[in-house]
Amino acid sequence: MPLLQLISPLFLPPPGQVWQKLIAIAGPQGFMDATLWQHLAASLTRIVIALLAAVLLGVPVGIAMGLSPTVRGILDPLIELYRPVPPLAYLPLMVIWFGIGETSKILLIYLAIFAPVAMSALAGVKSAQQVRIRAAQALGASRAQVLWLVILPGALPEILTGLRIGLGVGWSTLVAAELIAATRGLGFMVQSAGEFLATDVVLAGIAVIAIIAFLLELGLRALQRRLTPWHGEVQ
Repeated sequence: MPLLQLISPLFLPPPGQVWQKLIAIAGPQGFMDATLWQHLAASLTRIVIALLAAVLLGVPVGIAMGLSPTVRGILDPLIELYRPVPPLAYLPLMVIWFGIGETSKILLIYLAIFAPVAMSALAGVKSAQQVRIRAAQALGASRAQVLWLVILPGALPEILTGLRIGLGVGWSTLVAAELIAATRGLGFMVQSAGEFLATDVVLAGIAVIAIIAFLLELGLRALQRRLTPWHGEVQ
């Protein structure tokens, strides 16, 4: 037994055993009728679809709220109403409305990501320097040119920050959503391993979840530095 025979490998397997199990489930043996890569692909597919939907809808909504007090007065209370509620609280409702398929899981992740993205876009528009906006207008720029050439570049750092926050919330929501009514995914793999007391698979799955979250964060930070280098200099 590891740790001076104080803890059984059933509860805390040694790192070597966890590593060997990780290699095994990554190969043809897999776990629960799927390899590690298939579980990972299922999770990444869900998070990517939800993220794209949240960006395509959340950014325009946030910009519209920042530019129009009327739109903000209508949408801001609705977003602030559902934003504090934990996303998993909506899971039973999503299952009732959309069943136990992919739609309910993706929609739940989308709801978790949408609010941070929309509110960050709003904050970015509000932080845009009015001097630059007035200067562009004085030079004859149209409203569309002001939006694309002045407001959006100024709001981009906040939007990317909201994207990082939303992706973190969405990833944790994804793993939790897969604990219920899923047949593939990292969360499903960890839960199923726990039911069979396969602690080595549980620890391997947790390690993969943490590594993927870390890599996603690093990727978004690199993207933020690439697209908004001036923001990093200010900070």
